[in-house]
Amino acid sequence: MPKYVIEREIPGAGKLTAEELKAISQTSCNVLRKMGSEIQWLQSYVTDDKLYCIYIAPNEEMVREHAKLGGFPANSVSQVATIIDPTTSE
Repeated sequence: MPKYVIEREIPGAGKLTAEELKAISQTSCNVLRKMGSEIQWLQSYVTDDKLYCIYIAPNEEMVREHAKLGGFPANSVSQVATIIDPTTSE
């Protein structure tokens, strides 16, 4: 199943409290449960003004639907073409 990187522009994201991040995570998980098992949230990276979220889903439309239902921005949704890491150099 395809993997996606979602860029979410959220000014001040890096200053969100643990409680705020928990609430965002709970909202996301609640929406995912309602959408079914075809879409999965793997993890997110929080920077100063953005979140970069990694999802597995059958298509981009499902990723965007999750964002819409959860009230999250999805400024950019990119399908991962391949994954590399240090072992790629071997």
